Amino acid sequence: MTDLSTGEGAAYGDRDPDALARRAGERANPDRDQHFLVDDRVLDRIPGYLPDDADASHLLEIGGGAGALTDRLLAAAVAADGDRVGDGDRADRDGNAPGRLSVVERDGTFADFLREEFATAVDDGRLDVIEGDALDVELPPFTACVANLPYGVSSEIAFRLLPERKPLVLMFQAEFADRMVASAGESEYGRLSVSAQHYAAVEIVERVPKEAFDPQPAVESAVVRCTPRDPDYAVGDEAFFLRFVKALFTQRRKTVRNAIRNTGHISGLDDPDAVVEAADEELLRRRPGTLEPSAFAALAELAREHGAPTEV
Repeated sequence: MTDLSTGEGAAYGDRDPDALARRAGERANPDRDQHFLVDDRVLDRIPGYLPDDADASHLLEIGGGAGALTDRLLAAAVAADGDRVGDGDRADRDGNAPGRLSVVERDGTFADFLREEFATAVDDGRLDVIEGDALDVELPPFTACVANLPYGVSSEIAFRLLPERKPLVLMFQAEFADRMVASAGESEYGRLSVSAQHYAAVEIVERVPKEAFDPQPAVESAVVRCTPRDPDYAVGDEAFFLRFVKALFTQRRKTVRNAIRNTGHISGLDDPDAVVEAADEELLRRRPGTLEPSAFAALAELAREHGAPTEV
């Protein structure tokens, strides 16, 4: 029988989080935004939150830490490889075997540990550990991302991943997750809601108590699934659309009329008054927090046509 506590001989998906932490020889440091998920039940569920039709042949993980989630994702990668047996496609576009996992880990001690703990996976071409900051390193090609993100930079990482339009299963602070999934008119609805939902259908699939982590964070957490989809509206300039949404939500308590006029320096509009003159009066009386993403898109296109937006 395989000894599941001794590391390299262990089957993927069965490693004990506490034993991994002991072998790593270093505890998670909350001062470095490290809170490791140690609840086996949650860890086992997370890979299953990928959409049923998601391509898991090259997964990406941000922040591998001591490898508890890495272990479960390697099991998913092996399963993805098995699913492709006989399909005639035994290598990805880089010439590597299918069923791969790339992990980005900022902490050099944990990066070295992952390479040692999962040395067989590294040797087999299943695992690639990239040491560096996920905001700075060049991300490898990937088919889906599953990660327990460092909360201090979760927004920046999420908006690096979302434009890739790949399935994502990401752990966030619960408050951040609530803002991602909020609908127009709800108190949590804002720039984050519109921007995230522009790229994907977003849903909270599990709420995770702080007791599931070591050390415990000060807040509750939530797992969010982002399934890429085309929005039900069109924008001619995505960068301007997102900038326009950001601008209006800086004035969320103002009417749309005043928000447009007051934020030309943010949105880059040369002539905000021309946009106000062209817009529907009923729309102008509303508050930004009541506008559906499609209404923002229509207003942004009107702004591009009448306000002569420039780069800012």
